[in-house]
Amino acid sequence: MPFSTQSPASGEQYVLTASLDNARNLSSLLRAVHFQDHATCFATANGLRVTVEDAKCIQANAFIQAEIFQEFHVQEESVMFRINLAVFLDCLTIFGASSLPGTSTALRMCYRGYGHPLMLFLEEGGVVTVCRINTQEPEDLLDFNFCSTNVVNKIILQSDGLREAFSELDMTSEVLQITMSPDKPYFRLSTFGNAGSAHLDYPKDSDLMEAFHCNQTQTNSRGIKNKKSSFVNSPATVPQPRHRKKAESSINLQKPDITHVKAVL
Repeated sequence: MPFSTQSPASGEQYVLTASLDNARNLSSLLRAVHFQDHATCFATANGLRVTVEDAKCIQANAFIQAEIFQEFHVQEESVMFRINLAVFLDCLTIFGASSLPGTSTALRMCYRGYGHPLMLFLEEGGVVTVCRINTQEPEDLLDFNFCSTNVVNKIILQSDGLREAFSELDMTSEVLQITMSPDKPYFRLSTFGNAGSAHLDYPKDSDLMEAFHCNQTQTNSRGIKNKKSSFVNSPATVPQPRHRKKAESSINLQKPDITHVKAVL
């Protein structure tokens, strides 16, 4: 890749530099958490985390491990900044959302530090485009500490089946009610819309279930639009979400892969 062998311009000291052979892979991952226009980027030696929050009630994280990049250097212990995610995604696909067979868009990201823009160098077919995206002061993020010892119920489900279930929900309902129980109905999704109440029940031995561990019956409600967006925007390669309910009735949706996407509601 041409960018990986190029040195920064003379006198330029970057606190973050990263290179990828295919920018569209990063774009596909970030679209999974793009339900708000702004995101907070947090880089360490382990990789790059992109966090999106909405109204302090839903948080989605996309984590790209350092090994995924062809080049990844962080000169400080951590680097953090806020960015317009919509603009970032537009820049990543500046050569188009799809590429010709045998071609890809190479990416090099450079960030000089607080107050400086994030610079993107994109190259495809010998054509180089430079994008500068203004960064902002990062906001405080919610700390969802999912300690495994406090988990009351845990269910792992196939994402494809759950996505189909969400397509059947009554979207006129303001909330989605989730019931988890060691007895029937085991796992239930309920809506309360203009047409009345609707329930989707899944037994614990359903093909949808990867794992079912319930110690007590819990019923909680969440905003249905935020919940649905976690699955509608998910990349097709993501295998399964995990529902974990703790004593304080929080829900964790984690979609593990070589690059990770996690949504917390």
